[in-house]
Amino acid sequence: MASRRTTTLAGTLAALLLGTSALLVPPAAAHGRGGPGAPGHTLDAERFARQVTTRGVWRHLEELQRVADRNGGNRAALTEGYEASAQYVERTLRRAGYTTTRDPFTFGFEVVDAASLTLDTGESYEVDQMRFSPSSPEGGVTAPGSVPADPLGCTAEAWAGVEAAGTIAVVSRGVCPFADKAVAAEAAGAVGVVVYNNVEELLNGTLGAEGVVQVPVAGAGLADGLALVEAVAAGAVLTLDVRIHTEEAESFNVIAETRAGRDDNVVMLGAHLDSVEDGAGINDNGSGSAVLLEVAVKLAQQKKLNNTVRFAWWGAEELGLIGSTAYVEELAAQEGELDRIATYLNFDMVGSPNYVIGVYDADESTYPAPVAVPPGSAETEAVFTDWFDATGQPWVDTQFSGRSDYQAFILNGVPASGLFTGADGSKTEAEVALFGGTPGIRYDPNYHTPADDLSNVSREAIGIMAPAVAYATARLATDTSAINGVSGPGDQGHHHGPWKPGKGKGKGHGAPHATLQEAS
Repeated sequence: MASRRTTTLAGTLAALLLGTSALLVPPAAAHGRGGPGAPGHTLDAERFARQVTTRGVWRHLEELQRVADRNGGNRAALTEGYEASAQYVERTLRRAGYTTTRDPFTFGFEVVDAASLTLDTGESYEVDQMRFSPSSPEGGVTAPGSVPADPLGCTAEAWAGVEAAGTIAVVSRGVCPFADKAVAAEAAGAVGVVVYNNVEELLNGTLGAEGVVQVPVAGAGLADGLALVEAVAAGAVLTLDVRIHTEEAESFNVIAETRAGRDDNVVMLGAHLDSVEDGAGINDNGSGSAVLLEVAVKLAQQKKLNNTVRFAWWGAEELGLIGSTAYVEELAAQEGELDRIATYLNFDMVGSPNYVIGVYDADESTYPAPVAVPPGSAETEAVFTDWFDATGQPWVDTQFSGRSDYQAFILNGVPASGLFTGADGSKTEAEVALFGGTPGIRYDPNYHTPADDLSNVSREAIGIMAPAVAYATARLATDTSAINGVSGPGDQGHHHGPWKPGKGKGKGHGAPHATLQEAS
């Protein structure tokens, strides 16, 4: 899942500029459909689900691990590891009979020039400049520290009685947005702000928009934050140096689609292919990428489908959902192209070691969505929950928040859903009762760390999720009428215009289920 920024890596752009080709797989290209009145082609979804196995997915995960091992330990955007990951996906798809397309995009790439917090006593701490924070002057801001009376520092009242003018404020994560903490500290007179995490990892945060404050704001880890609080109490002087600049960069998505299926009713599935810089990213998101790849390979053996199925391996997700957003914006600029997408399915982290079986809560039966939910999304969710209920597999809702590559789709009115096994939330006793595992620790303790490798991916979770993805793919390749009222093969090359969502049926809750918050 997405983090915010990466640092400069040597030799990154050269490989990306080689072999990039045309923009999008054209949805309107004729695939040689039957004419009017041609019978529908029913793909046995349950049988197809059995064809997508853990063993098949695992072979792809092993290769992605080898790619990382050969390329500095990661597969991050703008690196040789990402290029090699894409080449593996492309090679595998071509062997299966697909024509692959690289969809290039350019974007402003933030390069870190400085990220340090030092004390006059010699100690130093790792920090990360928050997104939309101003940079410090070269050499940083040097000042005494201050801590609010209420460590969370959310309001002016938290600073009552504290001498904060001309200091670097040190506040704890929690309760309110980072922007509120920064605004309150600046109003109290702080010349810099450090927000420390409430878990043991570096805090990568955002202020949400430009111009929120005029002072530099950075995130720190929990242990460092607590050490800073003690140092401030002892009278230490802090130097906060966080600076970035922006360069233009280019990356790409990998796109492929089935030869069979009507062109005006496309079922689209996606997973981000890039990792963070800190590790191989075999769960985040080699797992979603590998499941998607195995489903595509098996689906290529089907010569007749009612609907085209399009697959996307997104680039630069970890830098801010950049690849998927660029793709959707490109489609939106072409009249009618988004209307051809019946629904979008997203798979981001489906092999967490302390897993739950999570389905995006598109019908808002558990969580009110913080975004508008396009009509047809609840019916898309029901395809997954129908499968889990029919197989007796417990599942939980995860908030339909748009915090992965389905964001751009739903913002443009395309129905969506997806699967998720958990990231940095902690597993509850109720979830242990449903899925096993360990209560009180994170679903993926290795999330965004060097330990996110093949040894820490759950075979059991993959074994549950891979058939679910396959089932949903086959079912929607046959019929999307519950989502958009379209069923059966269409006229060859004929476009039926914008779809109108059908009523469909709500999700079934036959199997035990609980709730799960989607990770940020």
